Amino acid sequence: MRLSRAARVLGGGGGQGIAPLGGRRCCYRRLGAAPGNWLSDPLQIGLWSSYANYNWKMQLKSNSTFACLTGMRNSRSAMERLYSSSHTTVDSKEMKKFQLLAHEWWDEHGKYSALHSMNDIRVPFIRDTILNMKNDYQLGSPLCGIKILDVGCGGGLLTEPLGRLGASVTGIDPQEDSIRTAEAHKSFDPVLAERIKYKSCSLEDTVEEATETFDVIVASEVVEHVADLEMFIKCCYEVLKPEGSLFITTINKTQLSYLLGIIAAEKLLGIVPEGTHDWEKFVSPEELESLLESNGFVVKTVNGMSYNPLLGSWSWTENTSINYALHAIKSGVQQQSEREPHLEVDEEQHRPKSVTSTAI
Repeated sequence: MRLSRAARVLGGGGGQGIAPLGGRRCCYRRLGAAPGNWLSDPLQIGLWSSYANYNWKMQLKSNSTFACLTGMRNSRSAMERLYSSSHTTVDSKEMKKFQLLAHEWWDEHGKYSALHSMNDIRVPFIRDTILNMKNDYQLGSPLCGIKILDVGCGGGLLTEPLGRLGASVTGIDPQEDSIRTAEAHKSFDPVLAERIKYKSCSLEDTVEEATETFDVIVASEVVEHVADLEMFIKCCYEVLKPEGSLFITTINKTQLSYLLGIIAAEKLLGIVPEGTHDWEKFVSPEELESLLESNGFVVKTVNGMSYNPLLGSWSWTENTSINYALHAIKSGVQQQSEREPHLEVDEEQHRPKSVTSTAI
């Protein structure tokens, strides 16, 4: 039987029982044998008894103080770890992955081909949701007057189409080579020069200079790569205007997403480079919704996304077990609200039943 530190001090170790506080047998054993035939001398017995009584009290006091100091030190260390881990949303390992592919962003048939085709559903999803919340809009530039922050913009695959819809878009990415690629591609379209600006920085850097600046934040295929998801969400809250919208697309954390998103997409089919994703960093819609709502957001809708690797196309589905898209709004008051209806899904038109979807 294992004994606590205090029990061992009071009653000794081993398999022996704990002596009552008045007994000193175990304490004597801890102190060592007294010189001479001390059992025959009542005075020595009294002296040793008093010494033992004082000694075990001091040990208890010392152990309690040590435990208190250790607890304080551990608590402080935990706070320091939390602070240091929350100091940035950027994962240096993820940075290295994307640095190797920074020049391939605009190859529609290359490593990012699935992200190019994802624009077919994610751009209308963002556009239509925003327009449903606006009273009016301009034909040809429906998002005119809307300030959007594209977090983890990469080479600008989503930034550019949002800019072409009339929005003023700021694309940020900590990977400098990706920002250079985005800047170079933007230069081919003079219209985009006025609507889009890129910055090589983290989301927390943006918080320091752009509090409550943006109407919309887009984080598409990003949250599964960040170092601190809750800090990421807190930063999004800070830079959004009241009632601003947050759009997220990501991958669910399920056995199916591991089989299709890691094994099939990366190792077997090579749809994305091997090592692009870490299944442990995937997040379920329930967990993401909980984090959002505990940090001042109200989740309005969650929709499943399905990728057909044979056709290289995306479609909406009610199944969120692999990829999904989420829309939430910033609200200063925690409240319950009715969800927006799921997008209509035409399975016959968008996804052949004989083809299994694959996560990206």
